[in-house]
Amino acid sequence: MNLRKWGLLLLPAACFGLAGCGLTGGSSDRVIYANYDDRDGFCAQIKDAFAVKAKADGIEVEFLDAKNDGNMQIDQLNEAIGKGAGAIILLAVDGSSIVKTIEKANDAGIPIITVNRSVGGGKVLRAYSDDVEAGRMQGEYMAANLPPNAKIVYLQGDGTQDSAVGRWEGFKAACLDKRPDIQLLSFVDAGWSKAEALKTMMLWMNMFPEINGVVAGNDEMALGAVAALKGAGRLEGCLISGVDATSAGLAAVEAGEMSQTIKQDAKAQGESALTLAEGFLKGNPPSGDLAIPFTSITAENLAQAK
Repeated sequence: MNLRKWGLLLLPAACFGLAGCGLTGGSSDRVIYANYDDRDGFCAQIKDAFAVKAKADGIEVEFLDAKNDGNMQIDQLNEAIGKGAGAIILLAVDGSSIVKTIEKANDAGIPIITVNRSVGGGKVLRAYSDDVEAGRMQGEYMAANLPPNAKIVYLQGDGTQDSAVGRWEGFKAACLDKRPDIQLLSFVDAGWSKAEALKTMMLWMNMFPEINGVVAGNDEMALGAVAALKGAGRLEGCLISGVDATSAGLAAVEAGEMSQTIKQDAKAQGESALTLAEGFLKGNPPSGDLAIPFTSITAENLAQAK
């Protein structure tokens, strides 16, 4: 399957699928959109795309912001379940602690549709992109462009999330396993945070006199590395790769500060989440997940990210 081609792929519902488990939607026409943190730039793009399509389609939505607080999100969803909802769109703060709440929604017959951020259990449908594919694209770029015996560092997202792990595994298989001459100097979980990445990068620069590449699980961490390297006068000649193709990430690619970003289509994720929810609201439960492909963006194909 060539995931580089644009388009939505309907995947069969497996153990996480809702339609095969007797769920046909809640008793309300109201959709709950439970975001993990409205301050996250990429997730804000997903939310905006969802909101635009929901308004156009006449779908009533209640938007919730957990402010990156797992307990707050659990309380929000418990209240939403108690009031009844046609469907819940979930961007989980913590993919493990939220499972019991997902199971509570399952018991109430309320479909849960996850977007972008994975969860550890319960019955859900997903509007998602294959994170291993994103890491593979980063790995292929670095393997093709790093000099012999290059020294690199890796900034992972939240290591408790499958998305962060998948991006690392894809990168490792496509780069480190194919180019044994490339030395991984250090690997740190920076929690998707620009500030944490900047702090880590400053520490790494004190530890390592030569760093030829920085691979980050998202653009925020990549931009943190850019800021640290730029401030120390060590940015030139260092290849930096991120994921998400945020506006700031694309601007950094255009400026030559980042070498690559992987476009994760926020608009398609948001719209696909609504498509799944509408199926339940209209009595036509979807039969599987919706997968949205990634695309590698460099200076040579910036136009594809517009």
